[in-house]
Formats: sequence, structure tokens, C-alpha cells
Amino acid sequence: MNNNNYIVIMAGGVGSRFWPMSTEEKPKQFLDVLGIGKTLLQQTVARFKTVAPAENILIVTSSKYKELVIAQCPELLESNILLEPCMRNTAPCIAYAAYKIKGLNPDANMVVAPSDHLITNEVEFVRVIEKGLEFTANNATLLTLGIQPHRPETGYGYIQAASITNKESVCKVAAFKEKPNLETAKTYLSSGDFFWNSGIFLWSLKSIVKAFENDLPEVAALFAKGEAVYNSEDEQAFIDEMFPTCTSISIDYGVMEKANNIYVQPADFGWSDLGTWGSLWEKRERCEQGNTVVGEKVHVFEASNCIVNMPKDKKVVIQGLQDFIVVEDNDVLLICKKEEEQRIKEFRASVMNQ
Repeated sequence: MNNNNYIVIMAGGVGSRFWPMSTEEKPKQFLDVLGIGKTLLQQTVARFKTVAPAENILIVTSSKYKELVIAQCPELLESNILLEPCMRNTAPCIAYAAYKIKGLNPDANMVVAPSDHLITNEVEFVRVIEKGLEFTANNATLLTLGIQPHRPETGYGYIQAASITNKESVCKVAAFKEKPNLETAKTYLSSGDFFWNSGIFLWSLKSIVKAFENDLPEVAALFAKGEAVYNSEDEQAFIDEMFPTCTSISIDYGVMEKANNIYVQPADFGWSDLGTWGSLWEKRERCEQGNTVVGEKVHVFEASNCIVNMPKDKKVVIQGLQDFIVVEDNDVLLICKKEEEQRIKEFRASVMNQ
């Protein structure tokens, strides 16, 4: 394990597509959505413990989730829980972490990852991460992990590699592509040089700070003002004052699509961003009829390809449903066609406004 390795886990999202299980008070990264006894955040922290020491793992989250993080990750330093007073997208989140780490170790090598993704092959994941960190430690580059696509997925952004010598090789990025329609996704899949954009990044501290200075100078200047107070008792007061004044912009738009030293490392370790109930259905263990059920007293008859999530002691009978989402939590029962799950945000807004 390399003590120069630092992990930044982004855990500030509200997870509205997993409503009603995920709420603004307790979003999906703090939930055991797989029914395995560990939340998504806990799983993320656990898989990085072989890559970096616990004291080098930082979590960036909303100030309102501080107690949730402390309760779920007691092994982490409280000073490594970075609290955002408001949402400003991923670039400010990453800049805050980078400038804080700069005060701890200017030779740091960083991984930035979301808190709510699923990785089914963790041994392969660690191998890929360690290989990527070796590359970024020796090359002034910004590296992203590109997931080998297995289907013409329209729910992910894509990364196009400039040239591919083999499935293991780090490649220069030719372009980032937005979520495509089905026909375009099929073209991407057949071409062989497109990868799903995982949102997992690796770089040296020096490389990312330089990238902020070159491509988002106003963001770099704002967080550089705090260099004297990071890792001190005055850090939070500085962040509370300055963070709301920062522009809201993603790392993809702000840096990755502008810089000329962007590389992609192909990977295949059973990745899903678990962005929807449908993606969770794909990853959970299913019965012969294609149903996946959480809930000890759920009885299913003549139903197929459904995802059911019920409270432990709730007696439920489901008959005749096909391709449905059935979820009860937080005093809300949701019954929704899987093909209509993009409307869950609409349903949530309607319910919350009553």
C-alpha cells in the first residue's frame, strides 16, 4: 500500500431516482439498496482500504449528512469528512479535496470516485486502480476509467479512445460523448473504441491542480485562498463563506473536455452506476421468473421481471405483475412500470407538493 495514495469519495447527491427509498434526508449512498447489510458508501470505503490507508480516505458530502457519514464510517478521520454548505457540482467538490490534500501531501496521487456505484469484481477493480495510480504517478495526465460496454446502453455517457492497441492499454481520449439514442449506442458498441464513462478519475495532485489553474482559474483561485487554513480549525468557516460563491460546474465540462492530457484506461469489473431501480434489478440476484425481492414476508404469484423492496415485517402479496417496480418506504408505496421509471422524479414532486 502506497502512503501517497489518497481516495476522494463524492457522497453529496440526493438520489432522487431511487425514491421513495432514497430521500433528501437519507439518500441512496447511505442505504443498503442491495439488501446485503452494508450501505453503498460503506461498500465504497471498504473496497478502497487496500489501495490507501484509512487516514488517506476523504469523503466530500453535504453538511447535513455529516452525522450519517460518521455513523457509517467510524474508521475514518472526522477531519477527512469535507462538508459542503451547498451543492456546486463535481468540479468545486474535487477542487476542495485537492487543495486540502495539497496541505497534507504535495506528492499525493489521487482517486476520485462516486459513493453509490456497484462493483461486483472487487479484486479486478483494485488491480485496475493500482495500475492506473502507477500510470498517473509517472505521467502528468488526467486518467479516467472507461468501462467495456456490454450492450447499447443509452443511460451512460461515453468516452471515445483515440487508438486502442489492446484491451489493457491506457489510451489517449479522442472525445467525450453525451448519452446517445439507441441507434448511436449500437454504433458505439460495434466500433470497439467507445467505453462507458464511469465517473472514476485518477491523477496526481500536481496534475489536477495544474488543470484547475489552466481550465477553471476562477475555481483554482477561490480554493487557493484557503491554503493557510486547510486542515485547521478555521477550515470549515472558510468553506462555509467561500463555497457558495463558487460557480456550479461538473469536472467533465470544466476540465476533462478541455485539457489535452486526458487518457482512458479500459476496465471491466462488473460496474454499474445504480442510477435507477431498473439498473438495480439487473444487478440483484433474481428467481427463475426474473423477480428480485427484498422483504421477508413478500409473496409473489404469476409475476415476472419485477423488483420488489418492502419493509422487513410487511406482509405483501403480488399477483400478475410484469416488469414493475414495487417499493414501500418512508410512508410511501410506489408501483411503477420499469419502462416508466424516468417519471419517478415527476411522481416524487407531485407527492411532495401535496
